[in-house]
Amino acid sequence: MTIGRSATAVKGPARRETPSWLAPTALLWCVLGLGVAAYLTYEHYTGGTTLACPESDTVNCAKVTSSQWSSLLGIPVALLGMVFFAVMLVLCLPSMLSRASRRLDAARLASCLVGLVMAVYLIWAELFQIHAICLWCTAVHLLTFLLFVTLLFGYVLADVSTDHQPSG
Repeated sequence: MTIGRSATAVKGPARRETPSWLAPTALLWCVLGLGVAAYLTYEHYTGGTTLACPESDTVNCAKVTSSQWSSLLGIPVALLGMVFFAVMLVLCLPSMLSRASRRLDAARLASCLVGLVMAVYLIWAELFQIHAICLWCTAVHLLTFLLFVTLLFGYVLADVSTDHQPSG
């Protein structure tokens, strides 16, 4: 008999013991990313007149958020970021993270990787096409990277088990 498990453990669907920090940390990055992306989306649809960002040759949020690179196939990238973080928020709920499903894991990591690739693309556009940096956009890029790293480390440290404690 192992310590920490009941001798009458019941076989059930595979569950994952995730590190205790995984869900709160992933949710924090998602909520912060959703908030920043929502702010950028609001600014996009209101013309960016209240965009809180310094204007210089190097840092210029208005230049970045109003450039041709601020939309993809006619959809504002800020709105795409908001959708990305909303989906990731659902995928990173504790009940979703604890499921030992290879498909769900793959979907979560693939979604996050798509977000990361998009962030790298947008950083490239800022540096080499627009020649200006948006600090709010940089925050979204950083939060996307942090979310990816958090999930990756969480998977590496997760323990998958088919036994679980009976409820009650």
